Amino acid sequence: MRGARTRARFAVTLGLALACPCAFALNPALDISQYAHKAWKVSEGFTRGAINAIAQTPDGYLWLGTEFGLLRFDGVRAVEWTPPADQQLPSNAIVRLLVTRNGTLWIGTLKGLASWKGGRFTTYAELAGLDVLALLEDHEGTVWAGAIGVPNGRLCAIRSGALKCQGEDGTLDGGVVSLCEWKGALWAGTSTAGLWRWKPGPPRLYSVPGSVSSVLDLIEGDNGALWIAKNGGIRELTDGKVEAHPLPVNGQFNPGKLLRDREGGLWIGTAGQGLWHLHQGRADVFASADGLSSDLVRRLFEDREGNIWAATSDGLDRFRDFAVPTISMRQGLSGGGVGSVLAARDGSVWVATGDGLNHWSNGQITVYRKRTGGSLSRLALPPNVREKYDEKLPQNSVESLFEDSRGRIWVPTLDGLAYLENDRFIPVGSPLGMFLVHSIAEDGAGNLWVADQFRGLLRLLDGKLVQEIPWERLGHKDSSGPVVSDHGQDGLWLGFYQGGLAYFKDGQIRASYSSADGLGQGHVYDLRFEKDGALWAATDGGLSRFKNGRIATLTRKNGLPCDAVHAMIEDDDHSLWLRLECGMARIARRELDAWPADSNRTIQATVFDSSDGVRSRALPGGYTPRAAKSADGKLWFVTEGGVNVVDPHHLPFNKLPPTVHIEQVIADRKTYAAGAKLPPLVRDVEIDYTALSFVVPEKNRFRYKLE
Repeated sequence: MRGARTRARFAVTLGLALACPCAFALNPALDISQYAHKAWKVSEGFTRGAINAIAQTPDGYLWLGTEFGLLRFDGVRAVEWTPPADQQLPSNAIVRLLVTRNGTLWIGTLKGLASWKGGRFTTYAELAGLDVLALLEDHEGTVWAGAIGVPNGRLCAIRSGALKCQGEDGTLDGGVVSLCEWKGALWAGTSTAGLWRWKPGPPRLYSVPGSVSSVLDLIEGDNGALWIAKNGGIRELTDGKVEAHPLPVNGQFNPGKLLRDREGGLWIGTAGQGLWHLHQGRADVFASADGLSSDLVRRLFEDREGNIWAATSDGLDRFRDFAVPTISMRQGLSGGGVGSVLAARDGSVWVATGDGLNHWSNGQITVYRKRTGGSLSRLALPPNVREKYDEKLPQNSVESLFEDSRGRIWVPTLDGLAYLENDRFIPVGSPLGMFLVHSIAEDGAGNLWVADQFRGLLRLLDGKLVQEIPWERLGHKDSSGPVVSDHGQDGLWLGFYQGGLAYFKDGQIRASYSSADGLGQGHVYDLRFEKDGALWAATDGGLSRFKNGRIATLTRKNGLPCDAVHAMIEDDDHSLWLRLECGMARIARRELDAWPADSNRTIQATVFDSSDGVRSRALPGGYTPRAAKSADGKLWFVTEGGVNVVDPHHLPFNKLPPTVHIEQVIADRKTYAAGAKLPPLVRDVEIDYTALSFVVPEKNRFRYKLE
């Protein structure tokens, strides 16, 4: 990132003006597909050659070791790094990087080892010509370097500048390719000989069953055993024996790299099967078909902000938490086209899709379907999903949802209406009696009011149709979308697709309101009552508030990120969350309470966009409810391809402020290092600066002062 040119003598004060609220560490309950993913591809010009190694120095820079050199990466630019003049790396083919606790960057190459700290560059003659494939700092601060060579490899200990190597006698056979500390001991995986327990005490060799191949990586497993990555699968060392460790994997599986993240999740990089994630007893995979830069993973790394990095044969991939993750078919929903979402009083959540009704309870999904000639059961159900068939469900394409005062779940479909009671569907009316139900409400007398696009406003009592009012009789050519009951007056409020709000009571419209009265223009998507009697309406033209005959509307002019509001829900802290066409917004209660007294006041809203997991587009369908709050306080929103779920009590914010660096100064076409003193009478100055956060670096904002 470059600063502007100036023609004056000055001093610079540079700081980060805004670090967007973003993810910090990864939620271990989520699958890889629910994380934010970004890929930088070699084939698209990101680097010259594949990336073999990743490390992060205390100043915040990410270092990438490639086939053709060492790069310093700030999240936006990858710049080649070279040693000081008259010095050079043992080889430009970088295969391993390590940053130790004192800030030293150790560089393993195909022809030796080097280190860099505080402007001092060092190479190590004892390892010259060897492939340094493994680097580790133990709990005592000793750096261990494992290398392979012909005829013999080495294992070297480096402490206080002194280097001592072992293996020249052939003990390590071809050499060391992986290192790990486990239960206070140093373990070394070799290229052909097996697994060594190197210290403390005399070294001991453990044979690793299977074809002769390298012990590619080592890590402590979920069960406390030492896990061994080897072509053909994971092995584990338990009670002195190495045995195969079963994983829920079908077909060939060649793990190469292992990583345990700070939340306890285990990541497995494979040679051809993509990236695997073992977490909370589940396993899921992310491959090139999902957007991974390549299915051959060469290295895994977790940075100081909790981002997970995967270096592959064709690029670099970053995974981070979304503030608003999505539950989709990959997590077990029966269909991606979600029409509505309902939080039931028993704490469970119901999700209506185009291919069945989904019941979500404690992460377990029950899918209710009607068995038809065109419907097929999924051949391989996720372990958290079971299917239940009921022929009394009118049709599998479910629209709106509603829970009545008796706890019955009402389920409109394209072929009719039914309710679920005691886990059984009870049809209501003729099979083809209803077509498109957009909303259901219950009044104080127990009547159910059903807004059907074609038939009008229907009243049901005790499961029977007792009244049918066409929309034309209510003075509207279009149908109503949302319907809510005003329990205090036994009336209904109706919002209409072509705009307008109406109050219905005793079989007729008692009052109507339009944009001429201050209501937001266009489609009315959602209605919600406040405890003080105020009615909120989500419209194409903003968020409207109706109370005591007065309407005021929040729009972009008052602080909303855009005008079109599709859904709304209140959280446990009484903040109002809005699902908008351009994303999502949270408005604190104090802002909502202060705004009615001055409708020209600008409110402050926290905005969530695509970088937080919220897609910016119109929501599918016109069914209700579009938002719900479950018993645990989580908020559920209908979105394209599934449901967004946000936990207002545990929003992941990055608490690490980005470190700001002035990388160089160009004064009168001469380049100066950061911190250098410029000569007098400089006229033309350019400053290169950056801020090191890898969560969403493109959203960093800077401020600077010239004096």
